[in-house]
Amino acid sequence: MTQQQQFTPESMNSFGAGTLPGYLGVEITRVGGGEVAARLEVKPHLLAPNGFLHAGTVITLADTAAGYACVANLPQGANSFTTIEIKSNHLGTARDGAIACVAKAAHLGKTTQVWDVVVTNEANGKTIALFRCTQMILYPA
Repeated sequence: MTQQQQFTPESMNSFGAGTLPGYLGVEITRVGGGEVAARLEVKPHLLAPNGFLHAGTVITLADTAAGYACVANLPQGANSFTTIEIKSNHLGTARDGAIACVAKAAHLGKTTQVWDVVVTNEANGKTIALFRCTQMILYPA
C-alpha cells in the first residue's frame, strides 16, 4: 500500500490476504478518523488447549489493527514502520462468537507512533484486553 492510496476496509483486507491476519480471519471493519476497527470470529484453531481463546490470537487482532492504523497514518515521506514494543493486559476471554477491537492513536510523531487498542467480546461488549503498541517510523534510505 502506498501513502497516496485511499485506505478502506476492503483495501486493508486485501493488503492482509495471504499473510497471518488473512489466514487467521482478521477482518478490518472501519478505517478513518485516526482509528482502525477490526474483528475476528472465534474458531477452534484460535483457542488454547485449555479451551479458552489463545492470548496470541487476541494480540494478533490488536497488533494488526494498530499496524494497519500506523500504515494509514504514516507521516509525509515515510514508507513503512516496524513494531518496537507491545504490551497487553488480558482481562477476560471468549470461547465462541467474535472479538472486536478499535485502535486509536495516542501519539503520532515523525519517528514513532503509539496506538492503544481495546479488544472486546463482540456479543456483550465486555473488555477482553487492553493493548499498547509502539512503532518506529521508517523512511527510504
